Amino acid sequence: MAHQDSAFTGSIPVNYDRVLGPMLFAPYASDMAKRVVAVGPEAVLETAAGTGIVTLRLADSLPLSTQITATDLNQAMIDFAATKPAPRQITWQACDGTKLPFDDASFDCVVCQFGVMFFPSQLTGFQEAFRVLKPGGHYLFSVWDHIDANPIALAMSDALADRFPDDPPLFLRRTPYGHSDIDVTRQQLAEAGFASVEADIVSFANSCPSPRDAANGQCHGSPVRGEIEARDPNGIAGAAEAMTAFLAERFGPGRIDSTMRAIIFTARR
Repeated sequence: MAHQDSAFTGSIPVNYDRVLGPMLFAPYASDMAKRVVAVGPEAVLETAAGTGIVTLRLADSLPLSTQITATDLNQAMIDFAATKPAPRQITWQACDGTKLPFDDASFDCVVCQFGVMFFPSQLTGFQEAFRVLKPGGHYLFSVWDHIDANPIALAMSDALADRFPDDPPLFLRRTPYGHSDIDVTRQQLAEAGFASVEADIVSFANSCPSPRDAANGQCHGSPVRGEIEARDPNGIAGAAEAMTAFLAERFGPGRIDSTMRAIIFTARR
């Protein structure tokens, strides 16, 4: 994993949360919370919690007796998440999802929404989830389906390729949308020790108020920013403008309405 793939720092958290959260993550967060509630955990660990979009859904949905620990590699994301009002106590902690600082068999459920794609080794992340789960515990996580099944993301990637034709930024194709092979993931989960694995393909409608909002959210609110700056240190504003025009041409100048598709895995220890 390239360094920029994990660099959710600086102004990225607020832009990530404000634009990408509603556009991409909120519907899946509600779905994930329902799945977690269904397995009835007493102690939940969330890895790659980001700005707490799933965490707060869990806090709203789970019994008050359920302990929630939310972690992320990036201190800036955790710090931002911890500023959000929550209906209960949540333990926020910065740590690496592939090197969890928790004892064996500490949790009934481990949750990770759209985070395992950023692990330098998915297998290591799965092994760590297995280790900290109690026998019979559940590991629930999501990954994006192929980028062709996610039209807004595809358009954003195409816009960056159009902006930098000699060296197109491949972050979106490589990382968020580069881990959609269900058979590969099943094999890795089995290697990590999980005996039972289910995979659901889940689609939702998604939208954004305007092409400009979408472009600013991606260029300012994700590691795409690092890839742009690597090609043009002063190129963020220009890239956002170019992406805005590209999205307007593909979806129209007003509100963007589209669909998105992800894969939700449920693995049992």
